[in-house]
Order: sequence, then C-alpha cells, then structure tokens
Amino acid sequence: MHDQQEEPRLYGLMAEFETAEDLAKACHQSYEAGYRVQDAFSPYPVEEVSEALGHHKSYVPLLMLCGGIVGALTGFGLQYITSVHVYALNIGGRPLNSWPAFIPVTFEVTILFAGICGVLGMFALNGLPRPHHPVFNVKRFAAHASTDGFFLCIEAADPKFDRDGTETFLRSLHPSEVSEVEN
Repeated sequence: MHDQQEEPRLYGLMAEFETAEDLAKACHQSYEAGYRVQDAFSPYPVEEVSEALGHHKSYVPLLMLCGGIVGALTGFGLQYITSVHVYALNIGGRPLNSWPAFIPVTFEVTILFAGICGVLGMFALNGLPRPHHPVFNVKRFAAHASTDGFFLCIEAADPKFDRDGTETFLRSLHPSEVSEVEN
C-alpha cells in the first residue's frame, strides 16, 4: 500500500481590508452581489458589518422564552404535585394548593431554565465549541485578526461561489490581499 496525499479542500476565499469602513462597504457589496454564506472578522465589533451580512434575527430570545416557560411549568408543577398529591399536609385548614407560596420557587426555576437555554442555544447556534477554524490556516489572519486586521471570508459552501469568479469579485473590492482558506 502506498499513501495517497489528499489535496486540501477549499473552505473559501478571504480578503483583507485596511479599515473597518472598507470592510463594511465590502460586506454590503458582497451581500448585494448575492453571496450569503460569508463571515467577517475584525478586532472589535463593527455594527454595520453584521447588518451588511444580513445577521438581523437571532433565535436565542425565542429559546430563552421557551426555556422560561418550561421552567415556570416545571417549578410550579413540581411544587403542586408535591404539596397536593405526594405529601399533602393539612395544617390549620389551609388549602393544599397555596399558589402564592409557590411563586418564589417558580420564578427562580424560570430564570434558571431561561438562562441555561440561552447559553446552550448560543453555543449551538454559533457552532461552538469549535477548537479550530479553517481561517486560522491563513497566516495573515492568524497574525493580524485580533490586532489590526479586517477580513471578509466567502465560503465555498455558498451557492454562488465560483473559485475564479469569487476571486475576481473580491479583488474588485480593492482589498490589500486575497487568500485561499483551506480546510
């Protein structure tokens, strides 16, 4: 048997820009050109970039709402079942279902479940944990992403991605450099 070396798969193409404004402008133009599977990287948050990439809706609040509702029902239900059916104590003729006494625990379990669903949902929707991302295979990215680099990566998974056409498009945005990102 002899070893065959696999050619590295192309993850996408990455363009580096000088300023955050250039990156935001490039993101707007790439979105208008029809690219949807793309990501931008900068050393600090740039609000215009996330808007330009079309990241308008997050499902985390909905997940937290669902988690909070499940938490409220769980907290109240657990206390109700315990106080009324499993361990019913008739003390002083008070009702077994004394819902005002259940409110503090119900509130706490609601907050607990909503918080847990928010954190787990954020991790799942962001694709985390991901110990290594292919963009770190680009030397300029690894050296400048967290200090002074502004990068736009169009992924090969994009339906409109064409190796030569996408590179020509990225070069038309006047980046300082265009690099291949290998998986």
